[in-house]
Amino acid sequence: MAPIPTFRQLFGRAPEVVAEARGRANLIGEHTDHSGGFVLPLPLPLSTRVELRPRADRRVRVHSVQMAATARFVLGQAGKLERWARYVRAATEVAGARPISGFDARIDSSVPVGAGLASSAALLVALLRAFRIAFRWRLSDVSLALMAHRAETDFVGVPVGVMDPLVASLGRLGSALFLDTTSLRTEQILLPEAFGLAVLHSGIPHQLVQGHYRLRRQQCEAAARALGVASLRALSLEDLPRIEALRPPLARRARHVLTENARVLEAVDALRAGDLQGLGALFDASHRSLRHDFQVSLPPVNTLVALARKSPGVLGARMTGAGFGGAIVVLGRPEGLRKTMEGVIAAYRRRVGRRGRVLLPE
Repeated sequence: MAPIPTFRQLFGRAPEVVAEARGRANLIGEHTDHSGGFVLPLPLPLSTRVELRPRADRRVRVHSVQMAATARFVLGQAGKLERWARYVRAATEVAGARPISGFDARIDSSVPVGAGLASSAALLVALLRAFRIAFRWRLSDVSLALMAHRAETDFVGVPVGVMDPLVASLGRLGSALFLDTTSLRTEQILLPEAFGLAVLHSGIPHQLVQGHYRLRRQQCEAAARALGVASLRALSLEDLPRIEALRPPLARRARHVLTENARVLEAVDALRAGDLQGLGALFDASHRSLRHDFQVSLPPVNTLVALARKSPGVLGARMTGAGFGGAIVVLGRPEGLRKTMEGVIAAYRRRVGRRGRVLLPE
């Protein structure tokens, strides 16, 4: 294996700025943020690191360690770029009237791409944090997250919700971020001492741009229109009888969003009370809803969830992220959790022939 080049080896000088942002796992509240709902993600000890040095011209040179590639472009000029480099250009395009020059940058990340752990949000927030320092932007953490969201939706073309950049920008290790995606009100919810979380990759990368995510979002918007509300967030569990009258599959999609919003609120109460058994039951209910009502889980992912769920010490398990592959989160007792999950991955490989892996605990 070739040695990984340093910033100085790539560009001949040392970086002036270093910035990082973490990936996230969503404990619960899946596919609710694009309907203005509640979410409960937490940052992970997996991060994207950007080393950057401004230039005196408009040229950008950026190297990705994971892609083992260097991309080049000029600020404000169109041109074909690899997908990872389009995110870098998108971060420059949301600068607007803020000062920015060309720059050299090196990107290194431990957040796996396609695992449903918000690798794109971690990249954009880390880049914008580097810009904030290098170009002396006066920018709050919330405004920075909203810029990252606009970069991905408007300039990359992926219609994601606001959860991922907000937790990348505001999240704190040891806490979950309770977020109301309508008001953007946030609250840090401290995790109990007995809280153990595992993240397992199914070995199936998801691709949001393939259209599945976009279609589910459109179906939620269509359900809201049919019910005469601006978004499904305006409804509650009392509206479930109205939802049942919708044409398929809109009834299923709306039912998931309403019940998932309710589960988030229950999960916050469970964390505050230290009720991990109750939280685990909510994990299980969330996965059933994602599997049957929102229909974003694949059979191998369902198998991985089932294998994890019946393991000793496990209290609940569910897919996390947009779906159609990616990772699952497993709630369990911290003691021996890594070893137990390695056994789950071995059984998963035998059962479905996929090379999953344990991402956390490390």
